Amino acid sequence: MNTGRQPQPALPSVLWALLFGNFVIGSGVMVVPGTLNDISASLAVSIPVAGQLISAAALLMCLSAPVLAGVVSTWDRRHLLAGCMLWYGLMHMVCAVMPNFETLLLARVLTVVSPAIFTPQAAACVGALVPPHQRGRAISLVFLGWSVASVLGMPIGSWVGGSMGWRYAFVLVGLLSCASAVWVWHTMPRGLTPPAFTFDTWRQTFRSRGLLLCIGVTALYSAGQFVLFSYFAPYFKVTLNINPVQLSLMFAWFGAFGFLGNLWISHNIDRMGAAKSVTLAIALIACSLTLWPLGNSLIVAGLILVPWALGCFAANSAQQARLVGLAPALSSGSIALNTSAMYAGQALGAASGGWLIAHGEMSRLHAVGLAILLLSMVLSVYATRVADRTASQHPAD
Repeated sequence: MNTGRQPQPALPSVLWALLFGNFVIGSGVMVVPGTLNDISASLAVSIPVAGQLISAAALLMCLSAPVLAGVVSTWDRRHLLAGCMLWYGLMHMVCAVMPNFETLLLARVLTVVSPAIFTPQAAACVGALVPPHQRGRAISLVFLGWSVASVLGMPIGSWVGGSMGWRYAFVLVGLLSCASAVWVWHTMPRGLTPPAFTFDTWRQTFRSRGLLLCIGVTALYSAGQFVLFSYFAPYFKVTLNINPVQLSLMFAWFGAFGFLGNLWISHNIDRMGAAKSVTLAIALIACSLTLWPLGNSLIVAGLILVPWALGCFAANSAQQARLVGLAPALSSGSIALNTSAMYAGQALGAASGGWLIAHGEMSRLHAVGLAILLLSMVLSVYATRVADRTASQHPAD
C-alpha cells in the first residue's frame, strides 16, 4: 500500500515537451504586456489603445477555445499540438513586420488561435498519458511552463523590447515556438486521439453545476488580476519611474516566485486537494492587492508582489486539476471552457483597466481588481460545497 512517503513514479518525458510548449505559449501571451510601452511609442498610439492588443486577443481566445475543442476533438494530438506551435511561431514573425497598429491587431488576433487550442488540449492529453493517481501532479507539471514563462519569457521579452524594440521580442517568441513544434512532434506518441467530443458530451458539461461554477471562478480571478497586470509596464513607469532594465527585473522577480508557487502546488496538490489549492492561491493574490497602496518604492513594491506571484500560476494549475478531477470524461470540454473563461476574464480585466487609465483613474486599478478577486474566492468556496454535495448524492459517478 502506498503510504505517501514512497518515491513517486517518474512521469513520461513527453510532459516536458508540453511544459516547454506552455512556456512558449505563455511567453507569447505575455509579450504584449511586457512590451506595451514600446508598442505604444513605436506605433504612435496611447497606452489604452495599445492595451486593445491584450483584450482583443483574449476575447478571440475566449470565443474560439470551446468551439475549436469540438472541431479538433478527434485529431491526432501529435499533429494538432505540433501544428499549433508552428502556426504560433510563424504568426509571431508576421506580427513583427506589421507596419501599423491596425495590421498588428489583426495579425495578433490570428496568432492567438494557437493558445486557444494548445493549452486546453495539452492538459486534456494528460489523462491518456498518466494513470489517475498521477494526474494532478502531471497537470501541474505541464502548467509549470506558464510559470517559467513569467520567470524567463516575460522578463527577457520586456528587456528585448525595451532595448531593441518590440519587434525583436516577437521574433524571439516565434523562434522558440518553432523549436517547440519540433520537440512536440518527436515526443508525442503517434495516434493519441481521445474519444470524439460530441453534442451529448457538451450537454453533460453544461448541465454540470459544479463544473460551471468552477469555470466562473476562473473568469473572475482572471479579470481581477488583469485589471492591473495588463498595465504593469506603464503603471510602474508612471508611479516608480523605473527604466526597462528595472522593469525586466521586476518581471523576473514576479516570475521567480510564480514558479516557486506552481512548483509547490505540483508537489502538494494531490495531498491538499485541488479545490483548497485554488482558494488559497486566490487569497494570496488578494493579499497583494490589499497591500498595493503601500508600494511606494521599488523594494516595497517587489515585496508586495510576492504573494500575488505565488498564487498567480498556482491558481491556473490547480484549477485545471480541479476540473479534471470533477469529471475526467468531460475534461476536453471543461478545460476548453475554462480556458475560454480565463481569456474572457483577461479581456474584461484589460478593457476595464484601460478604461480606468483613459479616465485618469490608474490609482484605482488595484481596488477594482481586489473586489473581483474577493468575489471569486466566495464563488470558489461555494463551488466546492456544490461539488461535495453532488459527490455525496452520486457516490458511484
